[in-house]
Amino acid sequence: MTILLGITGSIAAYKAADLASQLVKQGHEVHAVLTRAGAEFITPLTLQTLTRQAVLVSPGDEKLSWKPGHIDLADRADLLVVAPATANVLGNFANGLAPDPLASIYLALPRSTPVLLAPAMNGKMWLHPATQRNVARLAADGCTFVGPAEGDLACGYEGLGRLAPVDEILARISQLLANA
Repeated sequence: MTILLGITGSIAAYKAADLASQLVKQGHEVHAVLTRAGAEFITPLTLQTLTRQAVLVSPGDEKLSWKPGHIDLADRADLLVVAPATANVLGNFANGLAPDPLASIYLALPRSTPVLLAPAMNGKMWLHPATQRNVARLAADGCTFVGPAEGDLACGYEGLGRLAPVDEILARISQLLANA
């Protein structure tokens, strides 16, 4: 199966390396798509090495083919996973905004392609009415969520907002692919 792994600007982005590695070990073709903020936390080279695929970060990376990379990947995807999914990306997806290749892929996906979002952010941000409105809209649009989990947060707080454990994300991926 072809899995697109979106990685956004959260300290939890480092866990995407383990997620990508596990998915490749399971036999999936994994294509990582980083937001610019995500690339501040984990390098494209790390993900390229783990997935054995070029990593899409900016529109300039899409010049490798006659077909725009975000369209090609959207057409080939069996599943889009965004882990971690920040409040920013949830807002972009919920409101149809496409400021980067990841959001462009989301908008170009066939409606039948499942989307799994694994939020990670400060608990106040997660519970903010605007974020919750975006989550409700995305759920109504057919997106599936895993997490966020409770525990120590990178900002020094404790509570809701941690990225779901990688094993939990992998289990949800298996469920979605089995039902696809």
